Amino acid sequence: MNSKTSNKEPSSMAELLARQKDTKKRFTLGQRVEGTVIEKTSKSLILDIGGKSEGLVAERAFNETKNFIRYVNVGDKLVGKVIVSENPEGYTVLSLREASKDYLWKKLQRLESEGEEIVVTARNVNPSGVVVEIFGLNGFIPASHLGKAIGKNLAKLTGETLKVKIIELDKSSNRVVLSERAVSESDIIEKQKEAFKVVREGDIYKGEITTVADFGVFVKIEIPQKKEKVELEGLVHISELSWEKIGKPKDIFSVGDQVEVKVIELREGKLSLSIKQAMGDPWRKVEETYKPEMKTKGTVVKRSDFGVFVELEPGVEGLIHMTKIPPGKKLRERDRVDVYIEEVNPKEKRISLGLVLTEKPIGYK
Repeated sequence: MNSKTSNKEPSSMAELLARQKDTKKRFTLGQRVEGTVIEKTSKSLILDIGGKSEGLVAERAFNETKNFIRYVNVGDKLVGKVIVSENPEGYTVLSLREASKDYLWKKLQRLESEGEEIVVTARNVNPSGVVVEIFGLNGFIPASHLGKAIGKNLAKLTGETLKVKIIELDKSSNRVVLSERAVSESDIIEKQKEAFKVVREGDIYKGEITTVADFGVFVKIEIPQKKEKVELEGLVHISELSWEKIGKPKDIFSVGDQVEVKVIELREGKLSLSIKQAMGDPWRKVEETYKPEMKTKGTVVKRSDFGVFVELEPGVEGLIHMTKIPPGKKLRERDRVDVYIEEVNPKEKRISLGLVLTEKPIGYK
């Protein structure tokens, strides 16, 4: 149609409709277009894309994003990619593969920021928690974020619907972490937030071990409030269990054990606790306990290129330098040995030891 023809008044209704049709947008293969959902069926989605025709999501394009489409409603705005400019029925065929991920994550981010409750379906249960379906994606509820009531019947959760809130999102790794407890025990959580405000680093509490893991133990403590005592739980990392080196926490501690703990860190609503620091640093009294020339017994705990470390008491080790060990004398880990104190340096937490020998070579006591 040339410019002269387009400036003339249309001579008939057919010419008017044809001219209006020609002025509408045309889309090219691969183009991204935005549209509003105007019809949704079990097999297709139709969008108003403001073009020559309506946008259609159907067949393979529908099936590959049907988990996403389940949560799409009439009136929603979506961005699709043109995969067929115009099919025989006159539709512009779209793919929502790229759009689905962006749309869902924007929705998840909004739900997280607004703290809204979401209904999800439990897919399977493992010792760490519950895997759920959330808007077609996999989400995870850690065991620590399940309320007490629901936690008693974990084996029966598969297939059940749960009310949750989002507590962590990571789009790059498709990570969605949820909390059922934030819904079912929201009143308890609010009380715990208030109790957390009165806890200070350095405070010492009596507590009870609730969980024993390879990396440490969880301890429940009670914080006095105006009308009641509120329970908080914190982690004692394996490095904070004892002044002496330990293998596995389960070899020393059990669920239900009563322990004294010291608060060593408060961060983002989490408590880091220490059992060994609640006992006090054994090096504080080392200078009073161990005097030069004093003889005592210890246990070999480690060998190195420059000597052998001997534990005198939990948390207190001394070194027998290699030059103080006679040729041919073998000291193995866990050996009990007789030693004498040569030098004590409590500031640097260092004790120099000599080996007491039954046969005394020249230069040895």
